[in-house]
Amino acid sequence: MSLASSFSSVMRCLIASFLLAGIAVLCPAQTETALGDDPDPVRLFERGQAAHARGEFERALGFYEEAIKVRPEFPEAEFQKGTALVSLNRLSEAEPAFRRAIELKKNWSLPYSALGILLTRLNRDAEAAPVLQQALQLDKSDGLSLRVLASLKLRAGDAATALKLAQSATIGSEAPAAAWLIRAQAERATNDKVAARSSLTRALQLEPENVAALVESADLALEQNEYDSAIESLKVADRVSKGDKQVAARLALAHERAGRSEEARRIATAAGIVSEDPAKPHVDGSAEEIAAANSDDPAISRKALEKLIEKNPKNAMLFARLGASYRTDDPNRALEFYRRATQLQPANPEYATGYASALIRSRRFGEAAAILSQVVAAHPDNYTAHANLATALYELKRYAEALPEYEWILRAKPDAIVAHYFIATAHDYLGEYREALTSYESFLARADATANKLEIEKVQLRLPLLRRQVKRGEGVKQKP
Repeated sequence: MSLASSFSSVMRCLIASFLLAGIAVLCPAQTETALGDDPDPVRLFERGQAAHARGEFERALGFYEEAIKVRPEFPEAEFQKGTALVSLNRLSEAEPAFRRAIELKKNWSLPYSALGILLTRLNRDAEAAPVLQQALQLDKSDGLSLRVLASLKLRAGDAATALKLAQSATIGSEAPAAAWLIRAQAERATNDKVAARSSLTRALQLEPENVAALVESADLALEQNEYDSAIESLKVADRVSKGDKQVAARLALAHERAGRSEEARRIATAAGIVSEDPAKPHVDGSAEEIAAANSDDPAISRKALEKLIEKNPKNAMLFARLGASYRTDDPNRALEFYRRATQLQPANPEYATGYASALIRSRRFGEAAAILSQVVAAHPDNYTAHANLATALYELKRYAEALPEYEWILRAKPDAIVAHYFIATAHDYLGEYREALTSYESFLARADATANKLEIEKVQLRLPLLRRQVKRGEGVKQKP
């Protein structure tokens, strides 16, 4: 068997199994042969493929590395080495393998696709997007790269581009449920809810128990006050996910919005999301200790909370209260208390948001953004989480992602005037000068001369030059 023929048979199925969870070669195993004293790189590579197909990733990795030692310029072995490392969750080691494969074979789409997806898993979206675009230039039919790039664009707030990519990914009868799901999400983001519903129907026809599609369908139904439909979708998702707390929280919310508070309470309690009486959680302690814990004097309340924690070491609320007390003046200490609270109640959005807020105070914006993204996904109406996420993304200079968060804040709280300022500056940093000018003017029209004095001064300094730039037609012509 030649290298080309053996390799192509594996490559046809390899990329379909990569996505974001890892890579597993699913093609039939090839028979291993003894190499004797004269190792051949092609035969070593084939033995690696055979081990890879059986899920023996460490063994496969060894064969690929031996093949590369014999033939240092072996792009196929480098690529397979990267896939094996991904399967072993050794992601940082996989990246140079994919880059080496690209270096050796620049017109081959698969390592570009694999690298782009890997960078996405590492939360390096800005680096992932151009790599995936290169994969698509080499292979326009690469459905996986289309889906992942569409997801990146959607996360960045560019729903129009995401929709175009998703539409390309759903051409043909072989498009998987995942492609229809991302298309539905893009359609929903562009406010075409009829099309989104149609795409979700297609996704669920292909995979009736696709949890992500079921949750998306439920969210769409909730937006249109179709509570029974949302509850039915979430019941299936809850059964399939075996009590996932995020799904359970959505199911409880759907019952709550439908006016079935008792059922919402039952589901939330059964899932461990709330205690039997969350308004009055049981605390072992004297009346004096509890009164001291509620004192407005931090010196008194902190000492009392620490004593109560000694008596109630599994009371998440006490740890969160102590974390909140330290959040402003000692964020590093606050982090530890919030961490303990989230360990005890990982599904509690208030504790997770408090932890993220302390991370922001410590200027650990990347960690905060990751946590808050999960909170917002599970609790889309959580204003505090959205506000903190907007701050974290802005500080990370991820302006395109921060914009939708600030826009959500304005929709939820139109009197949050300073959000207009951050929207304007985000557009400005992105080179979207027309949008920036409009937003700056909206801010000035609403700003309070005292409360927003500093921001007003900055805007007034920026506007003359910005107006000239707009008049000259400078800046990007459309959102990136």
